[in-house]
Amino acid sequence: MTRTSEKRHWDAFWASSGHVEDIYANDGRIVEFLAERVDLRGGRVLEVGAGTGRDAAALGERGAEVWTLDYSEESLRLMRENLGGSVRIVCGDALALPLATGTFDVVYHQGLLEHFRDPGALLAENRRVLRPGGWLLVDVPQRFHYYTLIKRALIRMDRWFAGWETEFSPGRLRALVRDAGFEVEAMYGCNLYPPVWYRGMRRVLLGRGLRLPMNLPGTSWLAPLGRRLRAALPERIRLGTSMVIGCLGRKREA
Repeated sequence: MTRTSEKRHWDAFWASSGHVEDIYANDGRIVEFLAERVDLRGGRVLEVGAGTGRDAAALGERGAEVWTLDYSEESLRLMRENLGGSVRIVCGDALALPLATGTFDVVYHQGLLEHFRDPGALLAENRRVLRPGGWLLVDVPQRFHYYTLIKRALIRMDRWFAGWETEFSPGRLRALVRDAGFEVEAMYGCNLYPPVWYRGMRRVLLGRGLRLPMNLPGTSWLAPLGRRLRAALPERIRLGTSMVIGCLGRKREA
């Protein structure tokens, strides 16, 4: 049986997530990475597969006109309840965006590309709605990490919350972005804090009525220390040992 990631998985996931404050954010990595490299002021930005949309709200605070898109009613509900009127929220299919060609300066997504059997189709649609010279940021799980082993085991047992997903090596992600019509400008790699095993355990226990703190008590110093240590590593090692990698590309002229 070929497993897929379907709308029903995401409706169930977001419906079971409770309050938005019980859902882990992206630790600011996407906002910081974009803000360091792209002039966001007055730019039109689109987040595809937005989930809670919290990164979008943060980009709006930096002067961008931000749009979010998702096809899960539960995701859209969370965004409407928590983002107010600062973000334009759209219901739509990531493979057939209900948006005009060449109208965005930045398109980005996190935790999305890995759920598509044909990632090139998603990247092509991202490219379509970008203006010439526009920016694409793709954030995905990195292949060579223990997260991959946990995930594949749960997928095999049909216990994975998203139904199915894959992962990417840094070289594969770079090639996908390049082949979709972008010049690769930069990449990043990072590990999550708290680690994924704690996040998973917390979610399981939360579903059983036991609430653990969002972060491991007494370990707040580990995240900044880890970032400093990883920053000192050669890029190839840093990317190849991260749980999450991101790739920033710029749309080539036709």
